[in-house]
Amino acid sequence: MTIFSKIVAGEIPSYKIAEDDRYYAFLDINPVRRGHTLVIPKNETDYIFDLSDAELGGLTVFAKKVAEAIRKAIPCRKVGMAVLGLEVPHAHIHLIPLQNEGDMDFRNKLEGVTPEELAATAAEIRAAF
Repeated sequence: MTIFSKIVAGEIPSYKIAEDDRYYAFLDINPVRRGHTLVIPKNETDYIFDLSDAELGGLTVFAKKVAEAIRKAIPCRKVGMAVLGLEVPHAHIHLIPLQNEGDMDFRNKLEGVTPEELAATAAEIRAAF
C-alpha cells in the first residue's frame, strides 16, 4: 500500500482539497508554490499510462476542476500540470499555480511552510471548488 493509498484510506492525514468516489486531491506537503496540489486516482496504479482510458480521462477532468478552484483561490496566471511519478509508486498529477515557467521547477521547494499555512490554503481552495 502506497503512502497515497494510506492518505485516501485516512490512515495518514492530508490537506484535502476535493474527492469523489474515484479521485482524491490534496496539497503537496513539500510544495514548490503555494497551492501545489496532487491529484490521484483512488485505485492504486503505479504508472499513469497504465490507467484505463476511462480512468485517465476521469482523472484529467477531475484535475481540471481542481485547477479551476486553485486559480480562483490563488493569484496566478495559469495552473501548470506535471506528471513525474518517480518518488511515489502511485499515479499522480501535480497542479501548480504559475506566474512564470520557472515556478514549475521541482528543485525549488518552498521553505518553512507551516501546517497552519497548508490548512488555510487547503480551505481557500476547497471553498473555491
